[in-house]
Amino acid sequence: MRVTHVITRLIVGGAQENTIDSVLGLRRKPDLEVDLVSGPTTGAEGSLEEIVRREGCLTLVPGLIRAVRPWSDALGYLRLTRLFRERRPDIVHTHSGKAGILGRLAARRAGVPILIHGIHGPSFGPFQGPLANAVFTSAERTAGRVTTHFVSVADAMTRQYLAAGIGRPEQYTRIFSGFNLTPFLTARRDPALAARLGLGPDDFVVGKIARLFELKGHDDLFTAAPELIRRIPNIRFLLVGDGPWRQRFEAMASAPPLRGHFVFSGLVPPSAVAEHVALMDCLVHLSRREGLPRALPQALAGGRPVVAFDCDGAGEVCRDDETGFLIAPGDTAGLVDRLARLAEDPGLRSRLGETGRSWVSERFSVERLVNDQHALYLRLAADRARRAGATAS
Repeated sequence: MRVTHVITRLIVGGAQENTIDSVLGLRRKPDLEVDLVSGPTTGAEGSLEEIVRREGCLTLVPGLIRAVRPWSDALGYLRLTRLFRERRPDIVHTHSGKAGILGRLAARRAGVPILIHGIHGPSFGPFQGPLANAVFTSAERTAGRVTTHFVSVADAMTRQYLAAGIGRPEQYTRIFSGFNLTPFLTARRDPALAARLGLGPDDFVVGKIARLFELKGHDDLFTAAPELIRRIPNIRFLLVGDGPWRQRFEAMASAPPLRGHFVFSGLVPPSAVAEHVALMDCLVHLSRREGLPRALPQALAGGRPVVAFDCDGAGEVCRDDETGFLIAPGDTAGLVDRLARLAEDPGLRSRLGETGRSWVSERFSVERLVNDQHALYLRLAADRARRAGATAS
């Protein structure tokens, strides 16, 4: 069976890591031939292209870009159509908004029999203006009508898409975004790394792993920071990641009373995330748009409790008072309260972190991610063969 995955770009991010882990794991299945198609990757958010380039399974489509540009979109659609006609995949599995729409429509035109779309986060919703929301919702509905099946990283994504009139319940399967658990389960605090980042042994370190950009919740953390510093004088905020808003956040962090309390690690490769998690006492996730962020299960795999806004799929991993604390989006007073409780109570941190480690270990292995997708492919192929047989008879 030949399978082609399609994604808009391969920046350092959860959806991209999920896609690459899926492609590399599925390529080891003896009954599959798997390749990956992506648009070009540019900017300060890093690139994961080399990981799949080494495997010899990556094809770049220049017209496939994140921004809405009719001329580039038309070229990307035509190139994808031609590529699918040449390779004749049995399954096209798309990821992300732009690649998801153009990829599915091109695959339908090329006659690909099974079309799967992976929902890593919403491409429509209240986080954007009414016109953009209407356009993306309409585009997702159009692509949804030619989609065989949807793979969502969280039940919250399934509910949002069904509420928007996209697909039917039986067309959805939730598959958690698994990852290599071992580095997180075994990571220990590295004093040398802590020293390079300026983190002392007595600091209470609140981590945040996210692109430095809008909708990721950094502004909420900065809003809460003065009161947190007043209540927890030894608090340090470790921001892991990079992005277009880095200079803005660095300027905010340099002003009193925040000066000296924020540490910017910059962009780190996926292989270095675990050692940064090991420096944290807890992790906050304050995004307003996310399917189910990998940072939450990664922190829990490292035994660190999490505090998260109850947005999209966060509540499916951040289980209130079990693996961390779940608070309403924008509730900075609640954020201060929960972080202060964690700072004051090492036993609470340990209880939440260990419960989270056990819970995540059972559900988020990369092997389970790959095996669940493989099983879905086989089921959909078998369903199609039965329908074809019934039609022929």
